[in-house]
Amino acid sequence: MILKQYPNSDLFLHSPLDSDSFKFSLLKSAPRVAAVKIFYPKPLPENESYVRVLTAHNSPNGIQGLLQYFNLVEGCLTMIKSHQEKNKFTYDWIIRTRVDGYWNAPLGPDNFVPGKYLVPPGSSYGGLNDRLGIGDLRISTVALSRLSLVPHLDSAGYTNLNSEAAFKAQLTILNVTHVMKRLPFCVVSERRYDFPPSRFGVPVAAVSSPGPLSGAKCRPCKAACSGLCVENVMENMEREWSWTDWEKGALELCDAHGGWEKGWEKIFDRVAGNKYAAARKRIESMKMGACLRDLVQLKKRSAHWSAPPLDHICTLAMTSP
Repeated sequence: MILKQYPNSDLFLHSPLDSDSFKFSLLKSAPRVAAVKIFYPKPLPENESYVRVLTAHNSPNGIQGLLQYFNLVEGCLTMIKSHQEKNKFTYDWIIRTRVDGYWNAPLGPDNFVPGKYLVPPGSSYGGLNDRLGIGDLRISTVALSRLSLVPHLDSAGYTNLNSEAAFKAQLTILNVTHVMKRLPFCVVSERRYDFPPSRFGVPVAAVSSPGPLSGAKCRPCKAACSGLCVENVMENMEREWSWTDWEKGALELCDAHGGWEKGWEKIFDRVAGNKYAAARKRIESMKMGACLRDLVQLKKRSAHWSAPPLDHICTLAMTSP
């Protein structure tokens, strides 16, 4: 929905190693792979500036979780700069997205807005939705500098910011104008949330929702709330917090207070279609040999590769519960 819509674009992948890293083997079919970096995660120092500016509230892993996220985003920018310098050119546009996104329609060319940074509406949590961004090289450099700009926010007097508020603040202090456009993706999540969501709760969309969902949390489920039910829930939610667009039947809600329901695979396969169902089944049934072969293909196609040994990536997946 992104890479094959813009086949002349280069892919940069920056991710910590975990038991799901073998799934990146799906990217062997990406049109162009510039760089892949899969790294061993380690704690980042929490200095006084970080503690003043950032808040641990609502972050599953506290301030450390925010720092890891910011480092993950900015690390991709470092890879892009290195590739540009090595090959003596610069990119016109940078699309920053996530590997846990589910897209139900392609990313259209109208989302490239000269001189402005594009973000999705909703899920703003007192700031700006930071689950996807599109901008030219100059603007994207500001937007992706999540970690190195924290001291600048400190100097400007900002305190107690979550990720979304810090994102909005860094665009503000460096005079970057943003524009919001609805986008056809959601963030697939196993996190559990109260249902129905309260004013400051989190709506979890069914992947079957027509959308566009603009990066809202989602999972494959039988919709527990649709139509008038969605209208009643969403009209009571704080618009500047976890609210997402729901008008004209765009949104169906899951009851996400528990784990994924039994049979979610069939729900996903029906909604996503044969191509993505086949990819899911391939990953689900993947054995060591296929894992190694696919990762070897991805490595060969990458202009730059930095990752643990391939057998370690595959073994980690095959031995995890």
